[in-house]
Amino acid sequence: MSSLTIAQLEDDPHPHLARLRDKEPVAFVPALGGWLVTSRDLALAVMRDSAAFTVDDPRFSTAQVVGPSMLSLDGPVHARHRDAFSRPFRPARTRERFTAFVEAEVGRLVGGIAPAGAAELRGDLAGPLAVSVVTEALGLYGVDAATVRSWYGAFVEAVSAITAGGTAPGRAGEAYGLLRAAVEEAIAASRPGSLLAEAARGDLTTAEVVANAAILMFGGIDTTEGMIANAAMHLLQHPGQLRLVLDDRDLLPAAIEESLRLEPSASVVDRYATRDTGLGEAMIRAGDLVRVSIAGANRDPAVFADPDRFDVRRHNTGEHLAFAHGPHFCFGAPLARLEARTALAALLDRLPGLRPDPSRPARPRGLVFRKPPRLDVLWDA
Repeated sequence: MSSLTIAQLEDDPHPHLARLRDKEPVAFVPALGGWLVTSRDLALAVMRDSAAFTVDDPRFSTAQVVGPSMLSLDGPVHARHRDAFSRPFRPARTRERFTAFVEAEVGRLVGGIAPAGAAELRGDLAGPLAVSVVTEALGLYGVDAATVRSWYGAFVEAVSAITAGGTAPGRAGEAYGLLRAAVEEAIAASRPGSLLAEAARGDLTTAEVVANAAILMFGGIDTTEGMIANAAMHLLQHPGQLRLVLDDRDLLPAAIEESLRLEPSASVVDRYATRDTGLGEAMIRAGDLVRVSIAGANRDPAVFADPDRFDVRRHNTGEHLAFAHGPHFCFGAPLARLEARTALAALLDRLPGLRPDPSRPARPRGLVFRKPPRLDVLWDA
């Protein structure tokens, strides 16, 4: 049994996760109300086995906030929800559908800040880009970015509160009602390219389309924003690694993957045991919460040498689990990678001398979604 606290996990979980992984890779953590899995091999075992470790449980945090969705269902009903949305996000279709849009948005956002010589990259680039791409993908035309951001912010706040053992604030329900109205309008308008209208033409109900739209906001906005912010933070805080990327731009995708390994923007995923089962040296009882620490698995020294080091030339960084694994692997990964590559390339190309603002140091925080609260930077305007 571990005395690990919520505050430790929110602030800097990595040394605590390392100690658990070394001594008790499946540990019961009373503060979490369940088990915490910190080694990569056992994390994979849990995420691959949806028969023994399911998301389909009324305690699942996102289901409490938005209702049943592809994220909180397993088996054939999960496939029905997921398939309605996943097809447009296959790699080739993602490149064809979104490359020009992402490049235009990045160009607009970076062009807007370039003359200033200073910016806060989460608020000025990473967040607005992720919001605009999700709004475009879903077909929520006529809904402004600030409104979409307020909705997903309410959902993230609610999920984080439930994960920490609390209750969802009331504004999550208000946001859900507004999202439902916007989704119903998009379905009725049935504009070409609208992912929501396309899903509704299948066998999903309106309520199911709304729930999955909210889930796509988690995956497409909060975690993508964090992915971009974390990658920029890691590069700028490691000048030697940044120089490698500046000298060889072919290393940029590897730098993004290494950042995902070092600090995944979604740090944990939840499962519930469907039966009594052994996991490592622990005996899990039916109904127990089993929380997989993606952050812990991604720094497992059995897989990643010198795991706390940011190394853009790491040979096996692609073995990280930042997009999860198994039936619930994130199908939006190609789009998130496209956004991150495009955004970081533009920053390095158009903002000479880009560097952290020494008066406002940045480091990631968060229990579930981890990223710096602010990422203040300077450059030679």
